[in-house]
Amino acid sequence: MELHGGNIYKLQREGKKSVLDYSSNINPLGVPKKFKEKVIENFDILERYPDPDYVRLRESIGEYNDIKINNIVVGNGATEILFLYIKALKPKKAAIVSPTFAEYARALNSIDCEIIYYELKEENEFRLDIKTFISSLPRCDLVIICNPNNPTGVFLSLDEIKELNEGLKRRNIKLFLDEAFIEFIKDWKKVTALNLKDKNIFIMRALTKFFAIPGLRLGYGMAFDEDLLEKIKAYKEPWSVNSFAELAGQIMLWDKEYIEQSEKWIEEEKAWFYKELLKIDKIKVFKTTTNFILVKLLKGTSKEIKEKMIDKEILIRDAANFRGLNNKFIRLAIKNRENNKIVSRALSEILEKDI
Repeated sequence: MELHGGNIYKLQREGKKSVLDYSSNINPLGVPKKFKEKVIENFDILERYPDPDYVRLRESIGEYNDIKINNIVVGNGATEILFLYIKALKPKKAAIVSPTFAEYARALNSIDCEIIYYELKEENEFRLDIKTFISSLPRCDLVIICNPNNPTGVFLSLDEIKELNEGLKRRNIKLFLDEAFIEFIKDWKKVTALNLKDKNIFIMRALTKFFAIPGLRLGYGMAFDEDLLEKIKAYKEPWSVNSFAELAGQIMLWDKEYIEQSEKWIEEEKAWFYKELLKIDKIKVFKTTTNFILVKLLKGTSKEIKEKMIDKEILIRDAANFRGLNNKFIRLAIKNRENNKIVSRALSEILEKDI
């Protein structure tokens, strides 16, 4: 079973050429047009190495987030940032709030760190109770949280993150926050943990999801711990961000038209798709804050539903391999209205007739 989204390429090799990929949570508006134009205009940048310090890229990210470039590290996707952070921090024991992204465990395993899994409960809508978490957390060096969380779509408010961080600081525990999906939240700049500007917190982001560039690989980390950032830089390989990714970070973050269109799309489709899925009797739909929806099947298994959906040339995420979930859970991306109608109709037909 795939650790991440489904393998669209495997299905295409098997002859399914027009599959709707609802296993991958990417902005359906696609790559911003302005960036495509700039790539053509600047194609000759491939003839020289990128700036090893990525000053202009970090300046762009800094202005976008209202922080100094010295607080920013860039990498070949968010995954490189994650692994660099773990190598630099070297935790002996870390807690992962789950169900969540699989790469956290892989990064921790790469340094033989002991992992504690704190599993969120379905009866609490997969929300983290801060006081209970802090009081029950065993001794450890690090807590990792995805916020908004993948696959549950739950978002912890800035007040909740502040309360959590204060509790962890009292016990000398670092907090790693993955905000890869935060730009899909309305007025996200008001609710990001970056506003706390706290030395105890490391924040990871990516341009992958919101700007629809998973094939380009551009992620970044932000922190106010100078010593930690120096350690990260010492581990970092030179030129890990390619020239086009460097250009993307300088162009996309200021494409106001694309950003506004994306914000309008997600607010409308998030609400519409949720209500549409609620009409299907044989599923439980979890409220989401971002661009995907977690669904519990009250009939059939995730494997069966995934296979039936593939027969209809739709690929969904079987969520059975998320720790804390089981073979009753699937995850659906949120795309444009036309495709969302196709997916909701297909899922309803399968549950009514085929399962």
